[in-house]
Amino acid sequence: MSNGLALHSALTSTNRRIGLLSTYPPKVCGLATFAAALENELQRAGHRVDVVRIDDGSDISLASRTVAAELINGVPASIRNAAAVLSRCDVAIIQHEYGIYGGVDGGEVLHLLEALEVPTIVVLHSVPVAPTPNQRSILASIGERADRVVVMTERGKGRLTATYPVDTTKVVVIPHGAARPGHDHRVDRIAGLAPQLLTWGLLGPGKGIEHAIDALALLRDLRPLPRYTVAGVTHPKVLARFGDQYRQSLIQRARAAGVADSVVFDDTYRNVAELTRFVASASVVVLPYDSRDQVTSGVLVDAIAAGRPVIATAFPHALELLSSGAGVVVPHADPVALAGAIRSVLSDRGRLSSMAAEARRLAPSLSWSAVAAQYVLLSEELVRLGEPIAR
Repeated sequence: MSNGLALHSALTSTNRRIGLLSTYPPKVCGLATFAAALENELQRAGHRVDVVRIDDGSDISLASRTVAAELINGVPASIRNAAAVLSRCDVAIIQHEYGIYGGVDGGEVLHLLEALEVPTIVVLHSVPVAPTPNQRSILASIGERADRVVVMTERGKGRLTATYPVDTTKVVVIPHGAARPGHDHRVDRIAGLAPQLLTWGLLGPGKGIEHAIDALALLRDLRPLPRYTVAGVTHPKVLARFGDQYRQSLIQRARAAGVADSVVFDDTYRNVAELTRFVASASVVVLPYDSRDQVTSGVLVDAIAAGRPVIATAFPHALELLSSGAGVVVPHADPVALAGAIRSVLSDRGRLSSMAAEARRLAPSLSWSAVAAQYVLLSEELVRLGEPIAR
């Protein structure tokens, strides 16, 4: 059976009851978006999904979609109840990031895992390259308690197995999923139309957008001058602590660099379908992140799934996903190198088209349908392993 047929068979196999523990909408964060998308695809395939939402206190007053239970950080009875709800399922999928659970470095997740009575898949959204001793201990304990540990890139798997004492036979690579546009958006733009550069996501220090603005200032001789859209609002946690300082600093930087007319700050809310179409309309996606440690980027996956060429700094996920030609990788915090890459790509329509074609080739394996099917296959494997042998 081909891989595609196997994945289709997984999604349409015996319907399962799947527990999903995660932050969850209306919370604004990447894990919540991931969980809702995975839930939707699993349900569309006929599986029942019982969501247990992690409540860290920030969203208590917000109305939300119905969930089976809530895990309230710092409340032991809540941890026990969440484990009981998840243990009614055939398998539990646990999203992990250090900052979403209670206790030092989110250590309360270990109490939850200890109380579960069903096969458990833990999805790691980050694998620190230089963990503190406590972070390392927590991730090692997660590896002991989980039946399978999912990372989203081969580089993430390599880092996990090299840095942490985790059983390599438990580690599985399943990519981050993404929505795909309803039709291909080719790079046959109208001659003379300004190229559209796009960066999007929650804003805050570390996004490196200041380097992209500085790069645009080095491209003022291009005709037509590229138009650079920075889409998104300030990250809620950044906003609560520092206000809108970062966003305002970017606006001031664009003015000082003389490119204010070519930089658009767009805080429009878009649902998944609207955002997917918006991304697909860009000429090039620019990811100028400062992080040298990022093994998973949902924004990068979204860009490739939309068939868009990417110019990114050399963070681990970009090095892996763009290696076959769907994008260009440049050094961190280097506006000159970034400007050179943008100039080179926009000046060569053949290269731009080939990058887009490679992105479209990669896109099907990154669809939420394909990703959900891999989680179902993994769940089926664990359920079978737990079944008694027929005599």
